[in-house]
Order: sequence, then structure tokens, then C-alpha cells
Amino acid sequence: MTEGAPELEQLLERVVAGGHVPKHIAIIMDGNGRWAGERGLPRFMGHREGMKSVRRAVTGCLEMDVQHVTLYAFSKENWSRPPDEIAALMRLLSEYVDRERKALAEKGVRVRVIGDRARLSPAALQAVESIEGATAGEDTLVLNLAISYGSRDEILSAARSLARRCVAGEIDPDDIDEADFASALYTTGSPDPDLLIRTSGEMRVSNFLLWQIAYSEIHVTECLWPDFSERDLYEAVLDYQRRERRFGRVTR
Repeated sequence: MTEGAPELEQLLERVVAGGHVPKHIAIIMDGNGRWAGERGLPRFMGHREGMKSVRRAVTGCLEMDVQHVTLYAFSKENWSRPPDEIAALMRLLSEYVDRERKALAEKGVRVRVIGDRARLSPAALQAVESIEGATAGEDTLVLNLAISYGSRDEILSAARSLARRCVAGEIDPDDIDEADFASALYTTGSPDPDLLIRTSGEMRVSNFLLWQIAYSEIHVTECLWPDFSERDLYEAVLDYQRRERRFGRVTR
């Protein structure tokens, strides 16, 4: 914490005093292109600036003792973007790994990349494997980076995996329950998100963690992702703490 540190410390104290800190926070990091466009910059500059917000979000989650964070970095639909933008994003992934790998390991952050890796460039794939290997033994915070990710594809992949086990006689179809299905998803090992944050004010979930967010609290902020700060993160958690989570139950 640097700029506005006393105020941030007070916000953090309020979060901790409020109890019920989310175990798992998921974030749709939206608004990079709009941020760049408003400043007359190429779109990739918005994504580069957004890397700083990733660092702030991870730091804030560590301060709150959040155990799992899932960041929506690159969707399967994003492959339809112009080739030069995609190439820039793949370079930024490698840049992020080179810059953050050591610091994340020192902070006890384990990085997992979830999604379809088949379309990643060789350099991007090498970066993914590098950061996963370098942080594999850490357990303070699990950081899931959703790259080339689509929730419908994830669900289909899980269904196919379970179907193959049924055909092999490993399990009975009638015995498959929610826990079995969840264990076949990319996010296995992480609990369902307690809180889903979306930046840029868009009111949709964009094919992100459709199974996992069934009962997540949703916080939408107008803030564009490159401007998202630890203050914004703490305020989202304070908003979460004011909610009454019912999970379909009726309360009186």
C-alpha cells in the first residue's frame, strides 16, 4: 500500500472486522480496450495497464486472506479479435510471467491456468508452464488465470470426461452427483466463488464459470479494469459482507 495508505488500511480493517471474507473471489476484468480508446491509445496498451491491476488485486486478496482468486484474462471468444491484438496479448502473457513469477512464488501464490491451451502460441504455452512450475508448491493463495477459457466448453469437457468413465465401467451414471461433476471441471480444488466482480459496468457473466457461480454474490462496478485498485476491491468485499446469502432458502 502506497498512495492513500492510511485510508486503505482503514478499509482493510473494516473488511477484517466485518468477518465472512470471501474464500474465493472471481473477477471479469473488463474495460481494457475502452480505457485505451478514451486515451487515444492502441488497445494493447489498455491490456498492459491492466496487468498492474492484476498485481493490485492479488495483493489485496493476500491482505484479506482470500484463499482463491479466478481472473478472466482471455476468453475463447477473444480468438475472433484482430490477429495483431491477439499477438500482443500473447506477448503480454509472457511479459507478465517474466515480471511476476518470482514475486508470486515469494508471496506463496500458486498459479493455475485454466482453459484450452491448444491454441496458445508456443511462447505463451511455455510461459504458462513456467509460472505453474515455479509456483506449484505454494499454498497461501491459489490464482486461477482463465486463458482461452469458455464455461460452456468447460462443462462439455467435464460431461465427456464423466461419460468416458461411465463407458469404462468406473462409475454408474445414476451415481454421478454435483461433487463428481465439479471435480471434472477446470477449477477442481477451488471452492465455488463467493463473490463475482465485474468491471466496466457490463451486466452479464460472459460465459464465465457458469456452473461455479450458481450462488455467487455479484458486484458490478463502472470502474474500467486498468483503474481497478485495492480500494475498489475492498469496497466490493464490504458490499458482499452487507448481503444476506440465502442459497435458495426463505428467511424471516
